[in-house]
Amino acid sequence: MIKINFESETPIYEQLKNEIIKEIAKGSLKDGDSLPSIRQLSSDLEVNLHTVNKTYNILKDEGYLIIDRRKGAMVALNNNSKEKFEGEEKEALEVLIAKSLCKGYKKEEFLKKIEEAYKNFNK
Repeated sequence: MIKINFESETPIYEQLKNEIIKEIAKGSLKDGDSLPSIRQLSSDLEVNLHTVNKTYNILKDEGYLIIDRRKGAMVALNNNSKEKFEGEEKEALEVLIAKSLCKGYKKEEFLKKIEEAYKNFNK
């Protein structure tokens, strides 16, 4: 379910973070679900242990996971982080829009791409 592109310029930890967030959004990972151990996911994906550890800690800081020494990493959506998310993601969205405009997308084309991508999440 998690795909890593080792040829991508996007760092592996960021790809892994994004893949986990997408799986949560799709409903494949639900609130309370356990994630593989750092060692297991590192082995499965053939990436460094520190990369997986870094990813899990970022996801914890962003309110997607909790990490318990006994139970490991679990999905724990922190719905109180919506305001923080809106501030942080506004900048990312503006950059995405700017990139699209620079590449020649019209507003309608951009919105159509968003609608198509949104369908992947069954929400």
